[in-house]
Amino acid sequence: MGNLIVKSQLEDVSVFLEGTVAKLENFLNETTLSSLKQESAGDERYYKRVISNVRRLLVHCEDGLEACQIVLKNEIFHKAAAEKTLYKIYHQCVDEFFSPKSDCWFEDSRSAYTGKNSIKFHSGVPESISGIFRNLEKEFQSVREDLEFYETDYRTKMLQSK
Repeated sequence: MGNLIVKSQLEDVSVFLEGTVAKLENFLNETTLSSLKQESAGDERYYKRVISNVRRLLVHCEDGLEACQIVLKNEIFHKAAAEKTLYKIYHQCVDEFFSPKSDCWFEDSRSAYTGKNSIKFHSGVPESISGIFRNLEKEFQSVREDLEFYETDYRTKMLQSK
């Protein structure tokens, strides 16, 4: 029974990542620094950092999608590999979306109470950037809620195996 639940979650996350990769690729393929500056005069260095972090997020999502596909293609479903994959996706994709390592943006924890978007930028950004984040945020929030279990469960298993 547990295998079916984990497999179903892996399939759902795979679908989520496919959509996310497509949206991020489209955004990055259509966006240039020049177009951002035309859209809104702002800090060029900050725009570069934000775009660089979006690229990083895309790479993590592509890697996560590939890992999902590999686990799902196996003739025999390996629950442990699926759980490890979900754990990595939680950390590399979801955490990176809400709190990137470079700190270009952050999650406003009070947004849950206000009903507004939680991603806040340290500096003004063009609508195209804030729009892609608004477009993705609800889905990332949903996946985060679904995968939080693997965060604690996987760590507990790793500590117990030592």
